[in-house]
Amino acid sequence: MPNSDLLPSLLYKLNENQLALEAAIMELSNWVEQRDGTYVADNIRGALDTIDKNEEFIKLTLAVLMTPE
Repeated sequence: MPNSDLLPSLLYKLNENQLALEAAIMELSNWVEQRDGTYVADNIRGALDTIDKNEEFIKLTLAVLMTPE
């Protein structure tokens, strides 16, 4: 398998890791909020919005890269 064939799989796994980190961080923000850390939780969720905004582009790009030529 040529190295160039590994790129789509690598990008897919990186995206998968990003989504797992997003879920874990959201759990932490919920925990912080339950302990009267509303300000901190709001800041965390604001940062997670960036991940959400980029997710669709990442998925579309992966789909294009993984489509055989």
